[in-house]
Amino acid sequence: MDYHINIFYSDDDEGYIADIPDLPGCSAFGNTPEEAVKELILAKTAWIEAAKAENIDIPEPRYRPVIYSGP
Repeated sequence: MDYHINIFYSDDDEGYIADIPDLPGCSAFGNTPEEAVKELILAKTAWIEAAKAENIDIPEPRYRPVIYSGP
């Protein structure tokens, strides 16, 4: 499944944070945006595997930033 990924710079962490809003708690850190996304892909895989192991429903991709919302 393709999920929306947010990437932002964190002054507090002095690096980039990437997250998937549809998967609660699924986020990763990197020194560059590319590194943060690479780590997030690993986190997403682990999140989904853990959900399957615990019989937890895996949410469908639904998050769409406001800039993609039509009138």
